[in-house]
Parts: sequence; C-alpha cells; structure tokens
Amino acid sequence: MQIDVFDHVAGAREARGIAVVIDVFRAFSVAPHAFDVGASRVFPVGEIAEAFELGRRFPGSVLAGERHARKLPGFDAGNSPTEIRALDLRGRVLVHTTHAGTQGLVNAAAADEVLTGAFVNISAVCRYILAQSPARISLVRMGHEARERCAEDDLYAESLQAMLRGAPAPAAESVRERLRSAPAARKFFDPACDWAPLPDFDYCTEVDRFDFVLRLRRVPGEPLELERVPRAGA
Repeated sequence: MQIDVFDHVAGAREARGIAVVIDVFRAFSVAPHAFDVGASRVFPVGEIAEAFELGRRFPGSVLAGERHARKLPGFDAGNSPTEIRALDLRGRVLVHTTHAGTQGLVNAAAADEVLTGAFVNISAVCRYILAQSPARISLVRMGHEARERCAEDDLYAESLQAMLRGAPAPAAESVRERLRSAPAARKFFDPACDWAPLPDFDYCTEVDRFDFVLRLRRVPGEPLELERVPRAGA
C-alpha cells in the first residue's frame, strides 16, 4: 500500500488511487455535521457563482461557505459547524463552498475515489480504506487557504498514516492539546472573530464523533455530491 502526501490544489490534481482531501478547520468537519442534523444532500462546489446557481436549482436549499474564513454575502451560514447545527437542515440541500477544502474535492479528478478528511470521522475513513485494500492512497493536505501548510491538516495526515499501519486513533484531548496553539485555531479563542465561534474548535477536534465516511459522488452532467457511507466497505 503506497501512501503519498500532497498539498493544496496542485496536490489534489496529483492525487491517485483513493484520495483523502483534508480540511480539519473547518470544511470537512462542517459537512458531517450537516448530515447529522438532517441535510438530505450536500453539494461541494468551487465557485461562489455555482453555489448560487445550485441554490436556485434546488429551492429551499441552504448555502454555507467562506472566503478568508468569513461568511459569504448572501449565504445562510459560514463555514462553521456551530452555525450549521443551529439551522433547520432537515430534508434540505446544503450547498458548500470554501477557500480550501471544496477546492480540493473539485480538483481531485484523477483519483479513483475521493473522501473527506477530518478528525470527526478519522477511524471510519481508516476502516473504509483498509476494507478497499487499495494499491495507492493519496492524502491531500489543503492547508491554510490552499496555499500554506497548517498544523491541523498535517496532524491529521500524520495520524491517518499511522492508523493505516495499525496505530490507534489519537485521543481527542491529545489532538486538542496539540492544536490549541495552532495559528489557525487562534480565531476560535478571539472574541473579535465572531465568524469563528469558540465551539467550532471542540467540534473540529472531537475525534470519531461520526461513524460514517463522506465519499464524493461524480456523475457526468450532474453536480459533485458528497454521499454518506454508513459503514466501512459499504
């Protein structure tokens, strides 16, 4: 089993085999929470205009996303699990665009399969990959704004590699201890950053809250869609 590690959009384009596109703070922590509170479908998109277009195509849909970590004008929520959990998403479509994470999904076109990577379901992702027995795995660290490495995505890639080789999942407290002082975590502890509520930090570092994988569904002529895979190998 060959494991390659790539970075940013260019890395997503290099991904082959099963790709895990990593965005811990906050895109791929948000998406599982959206399903958990009842979203019927989640469409990750790269462009803001495409998000609005899908919003019109699916009446009653919810738009969530950010640029430079801030909620986008005209959107219902930012890229925040706290905000997502406060919405009534039951039976509704979520359209999601972010500066880093969704860009990785859109650009991982050469991978056989594409999964999202965040601590909230790291063990489910590990089990799913092992059940497929792939020859090649690509871990794509999207980093800060898809242009700089970041501690949280590096830690996830490090942790998943170790788990694929038999190590246990990291404890939530150890993840929180390591990431509390990470540059990208500072916003959660700054009251002036009302676009990054404090509970987001705990939501994003809650290891294995969810026992499902989010896999990218790619159908020609249809928008990219994240599908919930409830158990490893399903």
